[in-house]
Amino acid sequence: MEGLEVAVVLGLAVLGGGLANRYLRVPGPWAWVAIGVAIGFVPGIPEIALPPDVVLYIFLPALLYWESLNISVHGFRFDLRVISLLSIGLVFVTAAAVAGIGTLMGLAFPVALVLGAVLSPTDATAVSAMAPRLPRRIDTMLRGESLVNDASALALYSVAVAAVVAGRDPSIGEISLSFVWAVVVGVALGLVAGYAVYLLRRIARAPTLAATISVITPFVLYLPAEVAHGSGVVAVVSGGLLLSLLLPRVVSAKARTLSFDFWRVASFVINGALFVLIGLQARSVLDVYLRDGWLNVLLLTLAVTVAIFGVRFLWVVAMAPAIRVLDRRPSQRDRRVPFRIRALIIGGGFRGAVSLAAALSVPALIADGLGFPDRELLVAVTFGVIVLLLVGQGAAMPVLVKRARLPRDDAAATEYRLAITTMVNDALEHLEADAAAVEASPEAQRIVRGRLDETLAKAGDDSAVRADKTVRALLLAAIARKRHAIEQLRASGRIDDLVFLRVQGDLDHEELRLHSDDHE
Repeated sequence: MEGLEVAVVLGLAVLGGGLANRYLRVPGPWAWVAIGVAIGFVPGIPEIALPPDVVLYIFLPALLYWESLNISVHGFRFDLRVISLLSIGLVFVTAAAVAGIGTLMGLAFPVALVLGAVLSPTDATAVSAMAPRLPRRIDTMLRGESLVNDASALALYSVAVAAVVAGRDPSIGEISLSFVWAVVVGVALGLVAGYAVYLLRRIARAPTLAATISVITPFVLYLPAEVAHGSGVVAVVSGGLLLSLLLPRVVSAKARTLSFDFWRVASFVINGALFVLIGLQARSVLDVYLRDGWLNVLLLTLAVTVAIFGVRFLWVVAMAPAIRVLDRRPSQRDRRVPFRIRALIIGGGFRGAVSLAAALSVPALIADGLGFPDRELLVAVTFGVIVLLLVGQGAAMPVLVKRARLPRDDAAATEYRLAITTMVNDALEHLEADAAAVEASPEAQRIVRGRLDETLAKAGDDSAVRADKTVRALLLAAIARKRHAIEQLRASGRIDDLVFLRVQGDLDHEELRLHSDDHE
């Protein structure tokens, strides 16, 4: 199938899944995978393979960058210990458990370890689609886990694959050294590249130039770390988190709105396309079942799925009392949550396209010229585990959310009101000084003072604003005051990063409305 035809098929499939999600209330990942499976079995349509290089080097950096810009940095730091235990400790324990199961069921240990590395990272996209009403803290934990655990898994994966290709067993020392190097290099180069992008954004402020830089940023962050054999994943995350703190100071409202609109659409299309591509592998997986004995493949798939879920269950259950024993500070007690809420973390262990792309990236040949042992079996089992967890845990998530009896989370609303009140009061406090700076009339001050009240702002008369340029200048000065106020609230930790992003978006749209008569 030609590239253009593939693009059209994927585009229509993503659109179809989105429509099914919106009007039939079918979870997006389910709809996309089902559409992919259906397309794969249409007579006369050639096989469409999931391109692993495209997933790992284009799709993954793009999605990680967008997630890093839209995660609560404060929440990420607050629960860094839990996120680290999930994204590092749980990855290695899961990989070891899967490797043990695979070895018991006939795979060579290095090959089984490759399977464990492939299936150890989670997929946050599926979590967001299956359980959109998660509490902010739990959502940050799951998203933070998925941002970091790809680095742990891919570091382990590279060592395991290299061991199979060389015909030897991987050592714990080799795995540890590879992981530490990947993380250290990834963080260092990610921060350096991120700051370089920030400096570039200070120079190129024109909206089209700024948006272009935004599009290439994830790859600028990813590439240096990969060239240095570090973790491009960690580089994108660390650089993205840094930019999420620095960019509000230098990016204009128009440039930010243009970039964010692009990334919202791009992330939706990429996520949908990845799940469709997963479904498209069903036909080749069926061939493996028919050739290698469907019962053996099915038993291995079921055993690995149970192991992954069981290890996650035990790890999350044991994690809380372990932290309590090791950390007896009173502040630690405020972080505790009941098991019914921790069950959401257990249920959020979905696998996705990164796992399948890693399985498909396994080389076809090893050093002696023979084929990579059980390569197609690894792909088939990976596909089966992804689908089973997506369906099983996906169906269970709404039940878990309901039984969790989630307390009403008013923190975001309270912080939003605090942000609005603080920035309006700050703008009012400096109104007279700003009016003097633009030589505004008392009538202009009266209009702006009324607009600063949120109720009046919603019902304000824009014609009065456009009729008097000093009113518009005064309102723009007030917006600048508001931006400074919410940046201070964010820096002091009084509002969360997600609340900051929401208010910043409101201010961007308010500023763009004021500039609607301008022609650049």
